[in-house]
Amino acid sequence: MSERLSVRKTYKLFIGGAFPRSESGRTVIVNDAKGKFLANAARASRKDVRDAVVAARKAQAGWAGRTGYNRGQILYRVAEMLEGRRGQFVEELRGAGLGKTAAAAEVDAAIDRWVWYAGWADKIAQVTGSANPVSGPFFNFSTPEPTGVVGVVAPDSPLLGLVSVIAPVIATGNTAVVVASEPAPLPAITLAEVLATSDVPGGVVNLLTGHRAELAPWLASHQDVNAIDLAGAPDDLAADCARAAADNLKRVHRPAADDWTADPGTARMTAFLETKTVWHPVGV
Repeated sequence: MSERLSVRKTYKLFIGGAFPRSESGRTVIVNDAKGKFLANAARASRKDVRDAVVAARKAQAGWAGRTGYNRGQILYRVAEMLEGRRGQFVEELRGAGLGKTAAAAEVDAAIDRWVWYAGWADKIAQVTGSANPVSGPFFNFSTPEPTGVVGVVAPDSPLLGLVSVIAPVIATGNTAVVVASEPAPLPAITLAEVLATSDVPGGVVNLLTGHRAELAPWLASHQDVNAIDLAGAPDDLAADCARAAADNLKRVHRPAADDWTADPGTARMTAFLETKTVWHPVGV
């Protein structure tokens, strides 16, 4: 019997719930930690960034209009499907250089982190909202609302870090355009496959692979992006993106070095919420 020919996979982008090739036709080679070929991945372009923002904007109102409870149900379903692909994620993290035990631990932590944010989806409004005391016959309420479309430069923690920056964005009703880890994009692409076959509406998460230095500045300067998380941007790129984001007064989340294994708290959820205050006469 002749030796079987390996079928090499070419991974695509994830935009609007579909998997298009880059409009440029470019690809990048993905190697493992030892330099061995793993796969080809699409190399996104400036046009792909624009298409992803259009898809995110189209999906944002409908996603924000869902109840927090419903968003939590949908996120929990994603966690169930992540659990079902646990073995694949472990192998991809091993390809990125982690040992078997460390890779398994990171996958478990990423699933738990996703469940944690799913649980927050219908609680963050109660924690961050308030009934404000005022002088006069009025009720005064402050309630959180999603910022809108959030650009995310994902960190090089290819699964736990990725989950830790995507889940808080969408749990609070925003939509996301994500630039995946450059050296280890495969867990992000597999996550996109999970999202595509879950209940998450198309366009809520859009995932681009390629070169951060090429994609992040266009995402930061895009006039229809409302906020950007620079978790995975090195200092020089983060500074350039922060300046570009000032053109339309984007919210910029530029944290210090993150420990992705630590308790995440609520900081990333509240970073992309706006506060709406409403007055209402008493007795009306």
